Amino acid sequence: MIRRLIVLLALAWVLGFGLFMLLLPKAGDDTRTDAIVVLTGGPGRIDRGLDLVERHVAGRLLISGVAPEVRPRELAVKYKKPMSLFSCCVDLGRQAIDTRSNADETANWVRAHHYRTVRLVTSDWHLARARLELVAELGNDATVLGDGVPSSPRIGLLIAEYNKLLIRWVALKLGVGA
Repeated sequence: MIRRLIVLLALAWVLGFGLFMLLLPKAGDDTRTDAIVVLTGGPGRIDRGLDLVERHVAGRLLISGVAPEVRPRELAVKYKKPMSLFSCCVDLGRQAIDTRSNADETANWVRAHHYRTVRLVTSDWHLARARLELVAELGNDATVLGDGVPSSPRIGLLIAEYNKLLIRWVALKLGVGA
């Protein structure tokens, strides 16, 4: 009986992982949202968020998880964007150090600005868990659209991320660490 349960769990994990890999989120379309949030940590994320806000897909952008010493001017130079874009439309979040604190920082920002729709930009492999965390933190306060930045993750990273997603999903369902 226990052996069958282990085999069923292993089979469910393998099938779930296969779906996770096959269904990595793509970049979103140009559906307008109130705001955009970019989680730092991977290539192309900030570029994507700045491009979206520059094209007026949303009115404001939060870059969550920015190091305390980084200044808007440095980002403007690095990403070759006008300082006026940062002055009008970009906020730098400096409290987040991981995905859960990104969700907390973002939810506080979304509520403070009374946004009802937010586009979450992060790497394709990271989006499912990041969205899970943000939706759990926001509840019904806002709708979260995912926008996956294409990447080429190694299999070990995908396995680790899938396991984190499963563990966090179970924890949230059980009300642990919510």
